[in-house]
Amino acid sequence: MIQAINLQKAYNGTTVLDLPEFKINNGEVFGLVGNNGAGKTTFFSLVLDLIRATRGKILINEIPVAKSEEWKEHTGAYIDESFTIGYLTPDEYFNFIGELREMNANDVAAFLADFKEFFNDEIVGKKKYIRDLSKGNQKKVGVVGALMGKPELV
Repeated sequence: MIQAINLQKAYNGTTVLDLPEFKINNGEVFGLVGNNGAGKTTFFSLVLDLIRATRGKILINEIPVAKSEEWKEHTGAYIDESFTIGYLTPDEYFNFIGELREMNANDVAAFLADFKEFFNDEIVGKKKYIRDLSKGNQKKVGVVGALMGKPELV
């Protein structure tokens, strides 16, 4: 579960996000839409503890993200291409993420086998850096990387 309590983010006195109370329960699929500048990326940056709230807090499974690292063990994330490591090949990246998720090389290979059709033979085993892939394939790498280790929350 993700819970925002009295959450606010302001830059130079301008409030860009203000959520008195918000909850996404376990098992829910959630989409966030809005105009440019509406606070979507700010919200997810706060959820992932990439920036600090001006006021309030975010809890993941009742763990305050700004005060503990425990939530990271069961959370996978991908916002955009900056979440990957462009100077690695997809194979290197997946093995790196796999190590972080305590997966061995066989586990990683078995996991990636399920995405063979999704990758359309354009990503794994191509010895091409992530930064040199098309934007769509970069996104595929990021999304699949976020799913590695079967996190409870993505």
